[in-house]
Amino acid sequence: MRLQLFFLLLLIIAIAGCHQHPPYGNNKAAGRYYNIRGIRMYTEVYGKGQPLLMIHGNNGSISTFEFNITHFADDYKVILADARSQGRSADKNDSLTFEMMADDYAALLDSMHIDSAYVLGWSDGGISGLLLAIRHPEKVKKLAVSGANLWPDTTAIEPADWRDNIKEFDSLELKQNRTVAERQKIKMLKLDLTEPHIALHALHQIKCPALVISGDHDMIRLQHTHDIFKNIPHAHLWVIPNSSHYTLMEHPRRFNAGLSKFFSTPFSNKETATQ
Repeated sequence: MRLQLFFLLLLIIAIAGCHQHPPYGNNKAAGRYYNIRGIRMYTEVYGKGQPLLMIHGNNGSISTFEFNITHFADDYKVILADARSQGRSADKNDSLTFEMMADDYAALLDSMHIDSAYVLGWSDGGISGLLLAIRHPEKVKKLAVSGANLWPDTTAIEPADWRDNIKEFDSLELKQNRTVAERQKIKMLKLDLTEPHIALHALHQIKCPALVISGDHDMIRLQHTHDIFKNIPHAHLWVIPNSSHYTLMEHPRRFNAGLSKFFSTPFSNKETATQ
């Protein structure tokens, strides 16, 4: 599942890192810690304008958005943070839920004295984005989510990816003398194997305009993504051709242009787009 493809993500970022400036996720000039709900949450901010919060996926970090930050920093104040237990935002507690992370992001916006923001959530970050809009609707002006799911089973996630995640989790659970990295991987695998639990009717509480995004070869099943779209009152669905779960990295120009249009254009009726 997501962690099976995590090494692909690292490879993409490593290749891009050869030309990266500034070093997103490791930029002392832009970095700052905030005390958020019992943790020190690491953040970086780029650009000026209306605030745009970007939320990364499972076991990821700020550097996930390597291909997107520069584009949006021309017009927005781009806010990025390593989520609880990930990147530089360490949390030694065993418990971790998407609700905790959504509440962290709401508290972060409060700490930054930001009333509301545009929000982009990718993969698990999309789940946190949905919950942020449900639990803290006043914080979200517009919401874009890519590759999000509502519950942890094969009706939402492609069966092969689901089986791979279980296999990896079981293997690590049986291992003796685990490394710190292996213990972290178990924690993040457990999150995706047991969560989230968002009912379709809960999406009716999302009042802001939303853009629901999927690659046409996404590990999140297209019907599941379509159900998310149908149950958000003011939503568009965007299925990107020839794209996997990593569409924002595989097709950054197309992704950035489509997202910019959504954020900057007044919302019209519900619609589905494939382009």
